[in-house]
Amino acid sequence: MKTVLTIAGSDSSGGAGIQADLKTMTCLGVYGMSAVTALTAQNTTGVYGVMEASPDFVALQLDCIFQDIRPDAVKIGMVSSAGIIRAIGAKLREYRAEHIVVDPVMVATSGSSLMQDSALAALMEELFPLAEAITPNLPEAQRLCGFAIESEEQMLAAARAIGERLPGGVLVKGGHRSADADDLLWLEGQAHWFRAPRVDNPNNHGSGCTLSSGIASFLALGEPLPRAVEKAKGYITAAMEAHLDLGQGSGPLKHNYAIKEGGSVQ
Repeated sequence: MKTVLTIAGSDSSGGAGIQADLKTMTCLGVYGMSAVTALTAQNTTGVYGVMEASPDFVALQLDCIFQDIRPDAVKIGMVSSAGIIRAIGAKLREYRAEHIVVDPVMVATSGSSLMQDSALAALMEELFPLAEAITPNLPEAQRLCGFAIESEEQMLAAARAIGERLPGGVLVKGGHRSADADDLLWLEGQAHWFRAPRVDNPNNHGSGCTLSSGIASFLALGEPLPRAVEKAKGYITAAMEAHLDLGQGSGPLKHNYAIKEGGSVQ
């Protein structure tokens, strides 16, 4: 059985983070493992608290995984501090990890910040060069390329600008677009469009986690990157079209939080 590791934060509501990743991996027929970078108190309405793991403990989790059940692919999600990012990068290089997918989680779907400002530079220096693919959404891609993305031409320009600095592929996700949900993969100087209608479904918490872990799962199963993206996108589109509704409405919590230096929240 093929094995996939998710390195990400825990979502107490089960819709995103390692919980979404492991559910996706199970549905796609691979064996999922996890290295937890942070505990979060969150639900579909926001992130209300974060407790980071130490870099040393994240590294120890990775030692335990790679020394026993080696992953065929790795998905990286919420990595909120530079220290954790450097620890992950060192271990992935030590064990020569393959088929790495980095989802540069900067802001949750609810709008809560999930990354310290100082962590972005470390992410770009440590993890992006290891990735077979990175999967930024439009706001994340705008932050990485430095200009607004409001059209297909700008999506293409952003994917090219980001991709020219990286050895792997860049999947600019179009889920924030109002007219469609088209995604663009820039790989080895070529653009690959993945077209999909926009699904009118407010239950999109964890959709990015599901897509990136799906890509990692299909890479572990032997698919080339464009085919892995195509199949993972088909999976998340079908999930959105199912319109499963578990929520009971917004609870009494009112505030979202942003991660500060040192792992505390504000």
